[in-house]
Amino acid sequence: MTANAPGQVCLMQGNEAIVRGAVEAGIHFAASYPGSPSSQVLGMLGKIARERSFYAEWSTNEVCALQACCGASLANGRALCVVKQNGLLCMADALHCAAQHGVKGGLVIVSSDDPSAHSSTNEFDSRWQAMSAGIPLLEPTTMQETKDMIPYAFELSEKTGQIVLVRVTTRVCHGRGNVILAPLPERPRPLERVREWDRMVCVCYMHAPALEKLESLRRDFETSPYNHYAGPEKPKKLIIAGGTGCLYGQEALRRLGGGEDVGFLALGTLWPLPEDYLLNYMRPAEEVLILEEVDPFLERAVEALAGRERLSLRFLGRSDGALPQIGELDPDNVAAAVAKLTGVALPENRPASTLELPVREMSFCAGCPHRATFYLLKRAMRQEKHPGVVVGDIGCYFMAGQSAGQYAYQVCNCMGSGVNVAEGLGQLTNYGLDQKVVTMCGDSTFFHTILPGLVNATYHHANMLLIVLDNSATAMTGFQPHPGTGLTAMGEHVKAMDIPKILDAVGCKVEVADPFDVVEAEKILRRLLDQPGMNVLIMRQPCATLKAKERSKKPVRVYVDQDVCLGDGCGCDRFCSRVWGCPGNTWDFQKNKAQIDPVACVGCGVCAKLCPSGAIKVEGGEEA
Repeated sequence: MTANAPGQVCLMQGNEAIVRGAVEAGIHFAASYPGSPSSQVLGMLGKIARERSFYAEWSTNEVCALQACCGASLANGRALCVVKQNGLLCMADALHCAAQHGVKGGLVIVSSDDPSAHSSTNEFDSRWQAMSAGIPLLEPTTMQETKDMIPYAFELSEKTGQIVLVRVTTRVCHGRGNVILAPLPERPRPLERVREWDRMVCVCYMHAPALEKLESLRRDFETSPYNHYAGPEKPKKLIIAGGTGCLYGQEALRRLGGGEDVGFLALGTLWPLPEDYLLNYMRPAEEVLILEEVDPFLERAVEALAGRERLSLRFLGRSDGALPQIGELDPDNVAAAVAKLTGVALPENRPASTLELPVREMSFCAGCPHRATFYLLKRAMRQEKHPGVVVGDIGCYFMAGQSAGQYAYQVCNCMGSGVNVAEGLGQLTNYGLDQKVVTMCGDSTFFHTILPGLVNATYHHANMLLIVLDNSATAMTGFQPHPGTGLTAMGEHVKAMDIPKILDAVGCKVEVADPFDVVEAEKILRRLLDQPGMNVLIMRQPCATLKAKERSKKPVRVYVDQDVCLGDGCGCDRFCSRVWGCPGNTWDFQKNKAQIDPVACVGCGVCAKLCPSGAIKVEGGEEA
């Protein structure tokens, strides 16, 4: 990653290519909050930061990350901010203000979108944010372009004094391809003192300069090396593609054949549109197919351009049904759209098997402490006269809205919203709402966006219980550190921030419990549910995956005593496989008995404490 070997060809993942591009650009500063599919970028930058003489941090949230990058830019530093699509929405206010006052040193935002929402709550298309804020938008297709666009984006940012957004998608972040390396600078260029009349101030009359920058960028994009055309000089049928749509479209033309008369325009500069470049190929065309992830962003912009120029074109894409309106592109749906454009028949599609794949719901990892928390919470709530309301948040525990968490949630909005939704419900308990109100957040989310809502709920004496699921890591995205872990992105050990002390300072009533100590944890949970006011219960138990690395080598055996197990007759509706749902607990359908999978089981032994028949036993090692 840091070898200065210009011309060497390396096989790289897209996230690695982003890192290499940032190092080749000579960055001074990098900041991010973990979010898949780009979580690995800052993690890799943190490991090489000292070696390459730049600073890297896991920021408390995305707003902190972007505004810190603005600070670095003021000293003429090159700053990289890495977020996912949800994080880009989180920092919308900061982004739009920064776009108006502009930047000094180059500031590049890499936003990773997640079509089909593989690891997200939505598939929001971040390209709209670039259009709304009035900043230039680039989108790479290959791993080579992904690396090369980062230095290009910094040069563009400094040339125009504007933030540049580079949008990547899951298949680019996690895909692999050959990359030719460019030279590395010996060290980042020297920083500059902030001069008395350096200004990065957002005021309303600065909107005009931002528009002037856009027009300047449009002229630059007309000759950008990241826009490519192949095909006849005056095509009757034209494909315009961005990002992974370029690869799928090229593959479809090869598969179907008959594409000699089709023009193919791969667009890397998506906003502002290089209008003259596009019109050169649109004017002779009769039909245009747009391939893009996810929304019809390009489609609408190109249609508007065609309408302004009074071109008579038929458009195919996301809007007209040639492509699905949701979900990511794939070779099959793109081939179908290209066939519709070209009139070439699709080859016969023979399924490899007529058997349907089994449906597997998402589940907490084996030994996950959240499973015990939600089991105890659901059990306590079911015994209330009026079952309470549980408001969720974003993290591993998002799965509590499914069978993994006993279908605990009634509400789950966006990151940090749980405490605010619960505050609204908690206030209504004084006006006739006869239900207990519970919300929860993870330890990383607590620092990310919970604190303002927590202050609001405490200040207004809301009747509610906040459960902080403290598993000592940002576990969902790859165990990145946060202010409560005592570690930074660059590996520095610092004083960990104490969540109970913070809560105490705010004025909350706080108790700490271990979800694996099921008897005591349930007692505390029930007591806090009955207490009025703003209460907080910290469920503290390290993430099972982290703990497995540290557990002693003394073997732990969890097993089912077949003589004690009553099978379906224990009245628990198969507690092991259906209710508890841990991957380590299975069911032998031939014997009609519970089993423990020794490969999946991590030896936490919580199932033994909760098993209704007492058939699950633990031997040796250290029980939780």
